[in-house]
Amino acid sequence: MRGRSRRDGVYGRAARIAARCILGATILGGAVDSLVAQESQLAFRRADHLRRGINLSHWFAQAIGGQYTNEHFDAYDTAQDMALIKGMGFDHVRFTLNCEPMFRRGQADHIPPDYLAMVDAAVKMIVDQGLAIIIDIHPESDFKAKLAADDAAVEQFEDFWRALAKHYSTRDPEKLFFEVLNEPEFRDRYRWAGVQARLVRAIREGAPQNTILVAGANWSSITELLFLEPLRDPNVIYNFHFYEPHVFTHQGATWSANFQHYLSKVPYPSTPENVQGAVAETPDAVNQQTVLRYGLDRWNAARIDAEIAVAAAWGKRWNVPLTCNEFGVYRATATPEDRAAWIHDVRTALEKYGIGWTMWDYAGGFSVVTRPSGVSTPDPVTLKALGMAAPDAAGKP
Repeated sequence: MRGRSRRDGVYGRAARIAARCILGATILGGAVDSLVAQESQLAFRRADHLRRGINLSHWFAQAIGGQYTNEHFDAYDTAQDMALIKGMGFDHVRFTLNCEPMFRRGQADHIPPDYLAMVDAAVKMIVDQGLAIIIDIHPESDFKAKLAADDAAVEQFEDFWRALAKHYSTRDPEKLFFEVLNEPEFRDRYRWAGVQARLVRAIREGAPQNTILVAGANWSSITELLFLEPLRDPNVIYNFHFYEPHVFTHQGATWSANFQHYLSKVPYPSTPENVQGAVAETPDAVNQQTVLRYGLDRWNAARIDAEIAVAAAWGKRWNVPLTCNEFGVYRATATPEDRAAWIHDVRTALEKYGIGWTMWDYAGGFSVVTRPSGVSTPDPVTLKALGMAAPDAAGKP
């Protein structure tokens, strides 16, 4: 073409090459976005397997007296218990697993095969009933404190998780989930965000297909959930725990705020008038004010709904699936009627917002069954609050 300089030709070719690069990047970016969207939808679909669940506490974690023995594992929860859980209408269990008995410092990726075989037997017992399972790493506070302070401890925990995830990666990923860490005890939210991202990456390296559950720092509360930004891994479900208000749910407990062990028959719903008896039980003015404030705050179904709505809004904002895999009331001192009312109100609020739930717990201090003579017996009051019923003779709810 006349009048076209050599420089114009060079720039023209460069422009065409740049345009092709931009087009290629756009196509590639669109493909990546499509893949991420598919993975996100996968997490939502798998969250449907976690609609109504129960926590298996004090079996492979928090064992009474630290008795992590084959005899304890064989006797505490059995195949009959798993059948009962299925028969009551639960669709999944949260299998709480203390990693410490099988954690070899310096060789955390070498999980003792004899201990792992006992865990395998329990997992098989659960999945044989058609239940989905969350493998929840549930260590004691000292272990979590090391993770909060020591980078070397985090690195070894990554090794452990990578090996454990790889071991279970051949299981059906539709029904087997991994939960990074129960109730992280990290005061530094930013540190936990970084640690959790590394642990998710380690799990993903071991198990490319399974869905992972994550949570915020400081005991996995809704407040800590709000601080999180979603991870780059889209095959993730975001989790929170709900025990609000602790004055009611942990009354009589000896491991919570000290004054709560004085409390009994704290009412729910609360009013300024009906908490006066609980105020009188409290021995000091500061904690009396805490109990009085519980009454002034008028905790009821509407208040619980409003709290859970905040979590639901966070999930909607980020377009990620949510679950609440701990909620419950310590049953030793709460009246059965008030306890059931609180459980009902939490459960219905979660279901209203499409959030799956896992009650705490099966046979411990917050339980859905009692064991008066060593036989697991469903508590009809608790089951009714959960919208469920004891199975009939044929094992159906």
